[in-house]
Amino acid sequence: MTMTMMRARRCLLVLVIALAGCSKSGSSDSAVAGGAPAAPMLAREVAADAAAAPAAMLAYEHSAHIELQADRIAVRLQEARDACIGKRFGDCVILNVQQQGGEHASASLGMRMAPAGVEPMIALAGAGARLGSRSTQAEDLAVVVRDNSLGQDRLRKELARLQEFQQRRDLAVADMIALSQRMAEAEAQLQAAEQEGAQHRRRIDTQLLTLHFRPPGSEAGRNEIVQAMRDFGGILSMGTAWLIRAAAFLIPLVLVIALLVAGVRRWRAPRRTKG
Repeated sequence: MTMTMMRARRCLLVLVIALAGCSKSGSSDSAVAGGAPAAPMLAREVAADAAAAPAAMLAYEHSAHIELQADRIAVRLQEARDACIGKRFGDCVILNVQQQGGEHASASLGMRMAPAGVEPMIALAGAGARLGSRSTQAEDLAVVVRDNSLGQDRLRKELARLQEFQQRRDLAVADMIALSQRMAEAEAQLQAAEQEGAQHRRRIDTQLLTLHFRPPGSEAGRNEIVQAMRDFGGILSMGTAWLIRAAAFLIPLVLVIALLVAGVRRWRAPRRTKG
């Protein structure tokens, strides 16, 4: 009777374990089946979390090459300038502008602007044109910013200690002079460090965008052929003038050599006769 009860308990225990394993397997299968269609949603959530997270201390620089007809380059450049000056896509400052007309028309525009305005500005500059190439690079300023912050803290603490010493009544005149000099140096160093930190923060909070405008390759090739044909006469005249100058330079030299040869022959001719 006792053995029969023990066998029954063992069978019951095995059955319970099997049922538990089946329930776990079913739950994991349902989780996998339910997670497959939700993968895009999960990816969007991860991207949203990354965008909401604090930004890294990176200084971004963008460069875009836009190809459009030569007669439209000046107009498109002005449109991009007006959008930046008018802060159409957020804070924007023009850093440099270069423009070349004629047969080799081209232009470039450098701006420092809010990160959210980079893509709209590129879209505006490339509307109805071809985006030839684009590049983005980032410089990690985390170490530089950390060192600058530590340096500012050190200088502030030093200034606080120097100010405490300055309040003492038993300082000699020489000590007061040395203390004032050191305080002036520390204040100048702190001001320079604060300016450097502000520049780092500006590079992190804003991004550099450079737009390059140029005509398409086929149009540029035609311009080169036309320009070469126009330069043919000038190049021919320059070559002819160079040959004339070269001849004018060589004629006296040839005459001198001819006279020397004639003199040597005359000098040697009597000696041969005597011999």
